[in-house]
Amino acid sequence: MNRTAVIRVERGRDAALSDLRARFLMAWKTGNYQGEVFVFESPKALFQVLTPERWELIECLHGVGALDAAALAAALRREGQYVDADCQALLEAGLIERDGVGRWCVPFAEIRADFALRGAA
Repeated sequence: MNRTAVIRVERGRDAALSDLRARFLMAWKTGNYQGEVFVFESPKALFQVLTPERWELIECLHGVGALDAAALAAALRREGQYVDADCQALLEAGLIERDGVGRWCVPFAEIRADFALRGAA
C-alpha cells in the first residue's frame, strides 16, 4: 500500500472534523485506505512546524530514501544537532518516521498541500 499525506490549512475546527469524519466513514465502509491528513488552523501554525529547512529535509528523505542521522546531516550540509531537532519536530508531527533499523524516512509515496482562502461572499 502506498501511503499518501495531505497537508491542509483549514480555519475552523468544524470543517476539519467534518472532513476527518467523512474519511473515516469511507474507510470503514469500503475498507480502503483514505490517506493521512495533517490539518493546521492557519498558515502561521503550519510554518511553525514546517519550516523551509524541514521541508528540505522531507524532500531529501523522499528523494533518496531512509538515512541515518549523520548521512542526513551530510546530505543537507547542516549541523547534526539542528538536523536532529528538525527530525524530532517532524516525527512529532507525523511527517517522518524511523524505519526498522532506526534510519529517518518519509513513509509517504506522495505528499500534497491543500490551501484554500475563501471570501465572505
